[in-house]
Amino acid sequence: MSELLVIGGGIGGLATALSAARAGRRVHVIEKAPAFTEIGAGLQLAPNATRVLHDLGILDDVLPLATFPKNLVMMDAMTGRAITRLDLGDAFRAHYEFPYIVMHRGDLLSAELEACRREATITLESGREAVSIEHADDCVRVRCQDGTTLECDAVVGADGLWSLVRKAVHDDGDPICAQYVAYRGTVPVSDAPSATDLENMTIWVGPEMHFVQYVVHGGRLLNQVAVFRSHRFRADCEHLDDWGTPDELDAVFAPLCERLREAVRLVRRQRRWPMFDRLPIASWTRGRITLLGDAAHPMLQYIAQGACQALEDAVCLGHALASHSDMRDAFVQYEQERAPHTARVQHIARFFGDMKHLDGAGRAVRNALLEKRAPDDFTYFDFLYGYRPTNA
Repeated sequence: MSELLVIGGGIGGLATALSAARAGRRVHVIEKAPAFTEIGAGLQLAPNATRVLHDLGILDDVLPLATFPKNLVMMDAMTGRAITRLDLGDAFRAHYEFPYIVMHRGDLLSAELEACRREATITLESGREAVSIEHADDCVRVRCQDGTTLECDAVVGADGLWSLVRKAVHDDGDPICAQYVAYRGTVPVSDAPSATDLENMTIWVGPEMHFVQYVVHGGRLLNQVAVFRSHRFRADCEHLDDWGTPDELDAVFAPLCERLREAVRLVRRQRRWPMFDRLPIASWTRGRITLLGDAAHPMLQYIAQGACQALEDAVCLGHALASHSDMRDAFVQYEQERAPHTARVQHIARFFGDMKHLDGAGRAVRNALLEKRAPDDFTYFDFLYGYRPTNA
């Protein structure tokens, strides 16, 4: 019997394995994909995440793969004018102790994977999909698609937005579609339009849309994400391909400033990502089963905290596992610490989406207010970037 079974081998799942192993637990990670890989391109890691990577002992492995933007810049997508910026330089690093970095998702997962392979108490298994979970008094039994059954002391569900494990803990139906879609991908920096800002993380905001740009992969690739609301969306078609289409993308960006029109031409159109979240739940633990990351608290991407919060979860859970011999007690402590904070982050992610996508008078007021803030005013970021678990 493995001591702790982690279902899901993404960024949160591998971080959980590392944290639990260093708390003295034997860990078995199963991932349904044929290999441990990340779908997607760029990833923003704020100081609350780089602090966690330091706690996991892999920050030094990650930093050579990362890019360090000088500022977070918000631009008006209609006028092409700067609205506000957050200076990420020396004062920022002194304030939060750790840097704000951007990188390719695959680079972070690779660093985690290598760290897990160095731990004798971690077993990694890809191509193994869980299909049902049975909760007993003394163990958890997980049946896999290949017909095998895994028996373990406890389970952590790190299996994402459409989590199977969540259904064993809380029955709150399907995730909520935001009616927005994202098109994302990378292009060589050499192919970027000449006016592209390669030094900063830039977000262009406009009516029912935004566009993100930053450099990853050792400065060689420009990551771009185009997000917009589809007015073709219907509640009965959220899983179909007839809304949020490339022609809608082109129509939304056509009236925007020239720099943005040039940039969006380079965005790949082969795949779109509909955007989902869930409302916070009061409890994501049931006895020997708990949830982590998007399985527990999926959030919209508007403040770039999905992976960051999963990493925080992992370290907090590791601290709880080190403090309690009974994993059920550790799960309770972990949930009590994390649930209120992640609920706040989920709500703020929705708020920031509304704020970014304003039009008319709302857009004018937003711009006027944000233009007044100083680049080194960190007040509104402390609760997020300065977060530390109380049991750490």
